[in-house]
Amino acid sequence: MTDHTKNPLDDPPMPVRSKLAAAWTSFVFLYVYVDVLNFYKPGVLDGILDGFIWRFDISATLLTVFLASVSVPALMVVLSMTLPARANRTVNLVVAALLIPYSIFNAAGAAWEWAAFYGLSIGIEVLLLAFILRSAWTWPRTPAPPVDPYRAATRSVNQSA
Repeated sequence: MTDHTKNPLDDPPMPVRSKLAAAWTSFVFLYVYVDVLNFYKPGVLDGILDGFIWRFDISATLLTVFLASVSVPALMVVLSMTLPARANRTVNLVVAALLIPYSIFNAAGAAWEWAAFYGLSIGIEVLLLAFILRSAWTWPRTPAPPVDPYRAATRSVNQSA
């Protein structure tokens, strides 16, 4: 039998970019699964076949708005890995903060019998968004390099000469 207490598993810190991209990926998957599972609600497919989503007529404009809204979290996966740190932090803070009320709005008009479904899905979405906000907000700062007093004094003497 091997004693694992002597050699714990290596657990290096994960870069903030990776945490953010993983959280956005989870958010996108959950977002899609909730929409797909919503098709199983009685009357939803009948409404779609009749040309309605909620109380809206299905149109190119409506589907374009829906596509834009689901594209934002999907784009955040890529942006979290590619934007420079300062812009990355700002964009993640803004987008995650804006998506919290948007996620909560998805329960508007839902019947009480669906409270567990929407409560769980929105709850997990908001937890993921809170994780994104916390990760972006606490993004580590790079400490300024220490000042070598000898070099600083030498530079000031050389510049004044």
